[in-house]
Amino acid sequence: MTAPLRIGNASGFYGDRFDAMREMLTGGELDVLTGDYLAELTMLILGRDRLANPKDPSVGYARTFLRQLEECLGLAHERGVRIVANAGGLNPAGLAADVRKLAARLGIPARVAHVEGDDLTADHPNSLAAHAYLGAFGIAACLRGGADVVVTGRVTDAALVAGPAAAHFGWGPGDRDQLAGAVVAGHVLECGTQATGGNYAFFAEHLDAEHMDGEGVRQAPRVLRHPGFPLAEIHPDGTSVITKHPGTGGIVDLGTVTAQLLYETQGARYAGPDVTARLDTVRLTEDGPDRVRIHGVRGEAPPPTLKVGLNRLGGFRNEVTFVLTGLDIEHKAALVRDQLETALQAAKTRPADVSWTLARTDRPDAPTEETASALLRLVVRDPDQHTVGRTLSGAAVELALASYPGFHVLAPPGKGAPYGVFEAEYVPQDAVSHVAVLDDGRRIPVPPPHDTLVLAKPPEPPLPDPLPPGPVRRAPLGLLAGARSGDKGGDANVGVWARTDDAWRWLAHTLTADLFRELLPETAELTVVRHTLPHLRALNFTVEGILGEGVAAQHRFDPQAKALGEWLRSRHLDIPETLL
Repeated sequence: MTAPLRIGNASGFYGDRFDAMREMLTGGELDVLTGDYLAELTMLILGRDRLANPKDPSVGYARTFLRQLEECLGLAHERGVRIVANAGGLNPAGLAADVRKLAARLGIPARVAHVEGDDLTADHPNSLAAHAYLGAFGIAACLRGGADVVVTGRVTDAALVAGPAAAHFGWGPGDRDQLAGAVVAGHVLECGTQATGGNYAFFAEHLDAEHMDGEGVRQAPRVLRHPGFPLAEIHPDGTSVITKHPGTGGIVDLGTVTAQLLYETQGARYAGPDVTARLDTVRLTEDGPDRVRIHGVRGEAPPPTLKVGLNRLGGFRNEVTFVLTGLDIEHKAALVRDQLETALQAAKTRPADVSWTLARTDRPDAPTEETASALLRLVVRDPDQHTVGRTLSGAAVELALASYPGFHVLAPPGKGAPYGVFEAEYVPQDAVSHVAVLDDGRRIPVPPPHDTLVLAKPPEPPLPDPLPPGPVRRAPLGLLAGARSGDKGGDANVGVWARTDDAWRWLAHTLTADLFRELLPETAELTVVRHTLPHLRALNFTVEGILGEGVAAQHRFDPQAKALGEWLRSRHLDIPETLL
């Protein structure tokens, strides 16, 4: 039997745990170690860095990665572990050159390759960064060419796993089921500890009597204090086992893997540059302690287009939060809002966008001043920095002695900061020059796929039989269902899953798109699309436009929709007593 390829992850975002690379290299056996450093917001940040330092050859990549390699490149070489990371950002060639310099300084014979072709900024002159999401075969070509370290720019997150698997097992574009299996495993790994108990809906179940302090107050569970990073054992047929190094913290079970599978996906077809993975075919089974097997994944031809992420400056924003304490909260909010609106209207230029939010964090007869206070948040946006800077700060500060009783703010308004806008467009696969650049300078073109398939929503699968009628009790949805949510440009997705067959029978018939909008009033006027994934006992909801122009625009209180699912779980509805 062919041994599985053991692929680990050491980063889920730019700024993740610095020591994770060392922990993964020393904690157990690995063949490949990956790191995901890029997100829509990261590309904007790197684009702004490049704009501010156009002559600096080291600008545009994730500098943390290079510092991690300084500590760990020798360890990887000793253990025969190859490293694949998208830390190249906007400048993969620059990062590859600096890794070679580092290896030479450390005396480590590392061959470094990189992938390029994703940068389409020249075709979009109004963008700070415009990058196509490349697939796995550039990475595979680098590894087949002998690379010990592969750095990329914008590739799909799952390509970091699918590329090494394709190189190791000799998969080609026609091995769709195998590629789809690796893509699903890569999607589970890409966010690091989110697969091992981080951001997990049912974390509180891991609190028990052992975690009480001397006064009987619950403490954080030891198992979640320092969760280990995940790894996948990939098999030649594309099946995999998600696990972690022995003795590390965290949890790998059906719930943690299901949660990550649902994260930032939209529908049953999970499209990528190399293959479209059918999430409605994914099956999960326990494979022992902290081991979950992923199998049954089917793949289809990829779409004929590549996604391109466009990041541009949208203008300037500023904000101020007024603290309203004690009685008459609504009247205090109305007074200061009227005063500010009058001042802004009288200014030479009123901000183009003005948004107010009152958060009733106060409680009656509160034992502390903080718990007696509500927060009124004002956010302004405008193409002109002066309009959101001095105009707002002057109007707000001048009210200090002339407004509601107890007037104060969390912090005075600043000068106004630039904010970004993320947009997505699509280009033909053959419009991008995908190239693997080996350590010796050889350039290997990566051709686009020969066969493609235009995406279409598959037919809705049949639902299970509904539960028989019976008594119900008003209770939070989260007693039965887990959830995880996140952002996709201006949209959000909320994945909801049940843990038993009976709970799934109830959830599938109860949580419609209409009820979703009713439970989350912020979505009432938006388009909400429901997708059904019976094998996972899950529903995935896409909420269109709730995040405005993307995370960098900070359109709402939770700009990446990270807690949208937890809000949904907290809402009360009638639940059959047999399930509680």
